[in-house]
Amino acid sequence: VQLQACGGGVVQAGGSLRLACAASGRALSNYAVGWFRQAPGKEREVVAIINWSGRSTYYADSVKGRFSLSKDNAGNMVYLQMNRLKPEDTAVYYCAAEFLPGASIELATNRQFDYWGQGTLVTVSS
Repeated sequence: VQLQACGGGVVQAGGSLRLACAASGRALSNYAVGWFRQAPGKEREVVAIINWSGRSTYYADSVKGRFSLSKDNAGNMVYLQMNRLKPEDTAVYYCAAEFLPGASIELATNRQFDYWGQGTLVTVSS
């Protein structure tokens, strides 16, 4: 599966952005999809994961209540809605997919993701 992430940009603190991840080559209905981010000088971290069906999600504590993940299996798209953005959310955001049909969100959060898109930069100014 090939992934293409877009939607990054510059926004003021408190603002919102929606990132999109478009998949091609395979049906996303068989894949868990995650968003990860890497800030300058820091390690990559998980932001949110959605399972194959789109009915179960996981969020990092740092974004819980502010970010929302949705999956459009018919359209082969995953969206990350980011609200109440903070300067510490500044990072390059990556979407990634892992073949996990029928798997729980718990399993998805413990797996290495094999398929990665290019990053999209999110900059939150204070």
